[in-house]
Amino acid sequence: MIRRTVAAIAVGALAVSLSACGRQTEPSAAAGGATEKGTIGVAMPTKTSERWIKDGDYIKQQLEAAGYKVNLQYANDDIPTQVGQVNDMVTKNNKILVVASIDGTALKGALQEAKDAGIPVIAYDRLLRDTNAVDYYTTFDNLKVGKLQAESLLKGLEASGAPKPWNVELFAGSPDDNNATFFFNGAMEVLKPKINSGDLVIASGETDFKTVATLRWDAAVAKKRMENLLTKAYSTKDVNGVLSPYDGLSRGIIAALKGSGYGSGGKKLPVVTGQDAELESVKAILAGEQYSTVFKNTRDLAQATVKMIQEIDTKKTVTVNDTTSYNNGIKNVPTQLLEPVDVDKANVTDVLVKAKYYTADQLK
Repeated sequence: MIRRTVAAIAVGALAVSLSACGRQTEPSAAAGGATEKGTIGVAMPTKTSERWIKDGDYIKQQLEAAGYKVNLQYANDDIPTQVGQVNDMVTKNNKILVVASIDGTALKGALQEAKDAGIPVIAYDRLLRDTNAVDYYTTFDNLKVGKLQAESLLKGLEASGAPKPWNVELFAGSPDDNNATFFFNGAMEVLKPKINSGDLVIASGETDFKTVATLRWDAAVAKKRMENLLTKAYSTKDVNGVLSPYDGLSRGIIAALKGSGYGSGGKKLPVVTGQDAELESVKAILAGEQYSTVFKNTRDLAQATVKMIQEIDTKKTVTVNDTTSYNNGIKNVPTQLLEPVDVDKANVTDVLVKAKYYTADQLK
């Protein structure tokens, strides 16, 4: 008892001394305060897409609620900026890194520094390629995304009343984004039999990924290419459908179509697909301009990523449901896949409001 009393007096004296010197100590778990969980580095590609803003916000909110500090950075689609941001996260000894890359191969050096420092790395929705310095991957079933887009395109063409064969053009995402290949390959699994049977005609003849890819998912690039396709292949015929892998591209494509007279004077807009359920495109679906989009609930993706961070941090078994599909050129990256959902005018409001992704008022 005497030793405990003396020890207590000594601790109290030390606290008074530190306070008098203007220094304060962090509360410890033993003293009944909160334990410092550390800082999680989150590198996002850009704020030009509504989708990535939501991702960053959701991850930050959920990590902070779990007791972590968050170093959230956006790179504005500039690769050197993102490389510098990841390097800085390593230098500052952020505990775990979550990286949604601009270019899946451009961060190899920075990621190796993280690995050398013992910092785990989670690839977020975009696979980090050609490196063994990535530990886990959280994403949606990207092959299924492409299949859903193609199935929706065919559904819309059937409903349009246009006679077969249907004239269709193909767009793909950015060639430096691993997901873009999955989206396109998934779509072509569905569309190729229809092309081979003659039900679908690609009037431009442009069907390979490299030709139809859209660098940086740039809407202006998609708009320009659609304008060129209309001039090249549709002077005497109409385009009936466009496979678009992302809402931003869809809006650029639709702008080009409208500029060529589609959507007015009795000339119907083609069936145009999309992805990410961006608000402007959802409103376009409700207005009958864009046909569909693939909804990926980024709140769920953030939640799965935060769960993975907590499991890594507490040295528990990390939750994954795919260990074979996502090879980054060096290794099969253990992956947690989430399910995407295709939505069109018939169900878009119900699905998105029920998921609390948007309110009913936002969709008016």
